[in-house]
Amino acid sequence: MLLHFCPAADWEAAGESYRTASLDEQGFVHCSEYGTVHLPANALAGGRTDLVLLTIDPELLDAPVRWEPGDPADPDGVWFPHVYGPIPRSAVVSVEPYEPGPDGRFVPPRPTFGG
Repeated sequence: MLLHFCPAADWEAAGESYRTASLDEQGFVHCSEYGTVHLPANALAGGRTDLVLLTIDPELLDAPVRWEPGDPADPDGVWFPHVYGPIPRSAVVSVEPYEPGPDGRFVPPRPTFGG
């Protein structure tokens, strides 16, 4: 499974497919895995309490997924899945709140069944 965090309002406003600004600007939607989603969440959204976590089944995507270095590249070699197209609602198998802990930092979520 792939994970993507976003403001709840962005997900609620999505139509039949979900697009991000990065899709238009960079050509892909940034995604993560259970063990890495907290890294960009802390770097980009530390302390935010309005986020949801989308769990995406890559088998249900119409666009290719490529594993590539983070931006900026992580010196520890962490690579992330990038989806090169919009994400159909039908590929999103769950949507859950993604909130930071009391210290304002995100932690890796627990995988859901099948994740």
